[in-house]
Amino acid sequence: MHTADPHQPSRRSVLSAASTVGLTAALATLPVFTASAAPDRPATDAAPSGSPAEQLWWQSPGDEGSLVEQGLPVGNGRIGALASNDPGKELLLITDATLWTGGLNDTLDNDGQFPYGRTDFGSFTLLARLTVDLPDHDLGSVHTYRRTLDLAQGLVGASYIRSGVTYRREMFASHPDDAIVLRFTQSGGGRYTGSITLTGTHGETITDAESFGAALPNGLRYGAAVKARGSGGRVTVTGTRIDFSDCKDLTVVVSAGTNYAPDAAAGFRDPALDPRRLARTKAAAAIGESYDALRRTHIADYRALFGRLGLSLGTSGADQRALDTWERLQARHAGLDPDPELEAAYFHFGRYLMITGSRDSLPLNLQGLWLDGNDPDWMGDYHTDINIQMNYWMADRTGLSPCFDAYTDYCLAQLPSWTDTTRRLFNDPRNRYRNSTGKIAGWTVAISTNPYGGGGWWWHPAGNAWLCNSLYEHYEYTQSRAYLARIYPLLKGACEFWESRLLTHTLPGTTREVLIADSDWSPEHGPLDAKGITYAQELVWALFGNYAAACALLKKDTAYAATIAGLRKRLYLPEVSPTTGWLQEWMSPDNLGETTHRHLSGLVGLFPGDRIRPDGSTPKAIVDGATAQLTARGMNSFGWANAWRSLCWARLKNAEKAYQLIVSNLRPSTNGSNGSALNLFDIYEVERGRGIFQIDANFGTPAAMTEMLLYSRPGHLELLPALPAAWAAAGHLKGVAARGGFVVDLVWKDGTPTSAKIRSVGGRSTTVEFAGRTRTVTLAPGQSVTLRDFAR
Repeated sequence: MHTADPHQPSRRSVLSAASTVGLTAALATLPVFTASAAPDRPATDAAPSGSPAEQLWWQSPGDEGSLVEQGLPVGNGRIGALASNDPGKELLLITDATLWTGGLNDTLDNDGQFPYGRTDFGSFTLLARLTVDLPDHDLGSVHTYRRTLDLAQGLVGASYIRSGVTYRREMFASHPDDAIVLRFTQSGGGRYTGSITLTGTHGETITDAESFGAALPNGLRYGAAVKARGSGGRVTVTGTRIDFSDCKDLTVVVSAGTNYAPDAAAGFRDPALDPRRLARTKAAAAIGESYDALRRTHIADYRALFGRLGLSLGTSGADQRALDTWERLQARHAGLDPDPELEAAYFHFGRYLMITGSRDSLPLNLQGLWLDGNDPDWMGDYHTDINIQMNYWMADRTGLSPCFDAYTDYCLAQLPSWTDTTRRLFNDPRNRYRNSTGKIAGWTVAISTNPYGGGGWWWHPAGNAWLCNSLYEHYEYTQSRAYLARIYPLLKGACEFWESRLLTHTLPGTTREVLIADSDWSPEHGPLDAKGITYAQELVWALFGNYAAACALLKKDTAYAATIAGLRKRLYLPEVSPTTGWLQEWMSPDNLGETTHRHLSGLVGLFPGDRIRPDGSTPKAIVDGATAQLTARGMNSFGWANAWRSLCWARLKNAEKAYQLIVSNLRPSTNGSNGSALNLFDIYEVERGRGIFQIDANFGTPAAMTEMLLYSRPGHLELLPALPAAWAAAGHLKGVAARGGFVVDLVWKDGTPTSAKIRSVGGRSTTVEFAGRTRTVTLAPGQSVTLRDFAR
């Protein structure tokens, strides 16, 4: 038992908010750590593709002190781990996506903004450490060491030779079995002797070698359990340690979780759930299966997602393939020949992280699912002014639409709290962003959000529109009316907020009245209280259009849809500055911020929006102004900022600039500099000599690569809009999704498509464009057509 958290909303207030937005039916849709039936067991292995671009390898293990840069990630979408693969001491740093400190955090500071600390707002934290000690296998006593990440099968492995015996280990996090599985084998007559230790990271008292349980100060309960089985030797429990001796092979299974529940009215807890007991049950069930059965089950489940898309950007040379992954990053950065298989591997690594990090739990935060301590920068939170959106740009595009569900479910579960907090607190007189109309309705968020309905840092009025636009874009890919009905309360509530917020403004020197956003900040620079910022105007313009389309599709709220459509027609849209020649980021001819700032807030209409298009539908002056602003921002920034720039250059069909930014993100990070760590995690240089892992570039970069090869919007597909010379010789992208409800298999040679198979997953008609020439395709759902002869 624990005392109620005073910062949690009351059941009455939350249910009132839920009723107001018609959301009660959508509560508790997010899966949690729960008991489940035994999975189906495939009789045979799923056959992976075996492409060289789907294999990564290294010649050394991860250092225990630098696992976030060197450890290899595994995950099943809910639990994850960073593994060291050290021969003498295998270390796993284990996480659960829901193990968060903090709470609703609804007591404002003196400036009308939310507190933002690890106890009030909260932080993502580690759950456990698992070590498998092999005293006679220290790194100095082995040779021919190699560790691998098999992206095609979702397996981490390591091998080495000691005293003439080849030792191998393999691990994965199984989604069907809800557990992390490690397997130690050998060939040549060797044996394994050592110990296994499972410990917590929050000062827990450990009394049992096989499990522990505890609760955070906020009342969230958590637990973990481990089971081991060996053959030809002994496995025994000794105090708080599991010992094994003279085993020919060894299997270790770990399960862990919390009693987090996606129900605001219940304080985001399931009081009936005992995480320790459930972890023990799951670990015991998994260890009772043969390793081969667990492995086959995992691979079949993983391949069902990973195998949806295939990519080839060309063939690398034998000398490049002979280098390990870290050496290849260094060689590519040194300016040697392009390495298309390395670039494709980076793309697939992003897909691996999406599958392993975003299934049946909370969405990917700033750190994804992986930590090396309990103090991640920015609390490992959900930043709503680019980062959580960027995390999910690639999901639909790269055949991983089911992985988007975590984002949707999160927003739905948080909405009652977001609505209640907005209506109680947003118009606080101390809040510089309050509605000067005095009206309040609907919901919005802070720049930072947590899993308890809470906000941190500052209020972010336009954040609701950006979250909703991402949600609606998922509909454009899937064409699911049932999904659209689920997210409808989010769309409507965001529109209600903006209906109450917009101000009437007369443009200087005219009698024309327009609607503009109230005081806001163009993330994350410039004046703190500017009205009519481009960022908000573009996002709200898109929101209103998406809402009207949703009403028409669902045949509901016709009158309110007409009201929102009328507001949309009156919205001010940005102009080009006569002073700078750039698209204005503020309603001013002057640049009021940092010229080379990391954020592209003033260009959201170019990407992720597509109001600004270089196809003749947008005035040339606007396109030129957007191009000028993007040029001024520069070509060298943090990884996520480079990914966003690359996406914008792809939209402008500048292939070489888009590609240059991809290559920049592949530069090896040294001493905390921007770039890719040894394990390919993107490193964000916080200050000279200190970098941190921030995962968004690992997703934004593959999204940019996809956008370079296929641009889509409902009713229109463009093939190879920004194909760089490095990929032009030959390649394919098969299984790529397109907005409007289509899937495309694209093959090219010498810069020209040789075939494009268009399959409908709900779309009816679209134009297909290459090099300015278009064809119209009309298909019933499920039908496909293959187009050829694209050469002039």
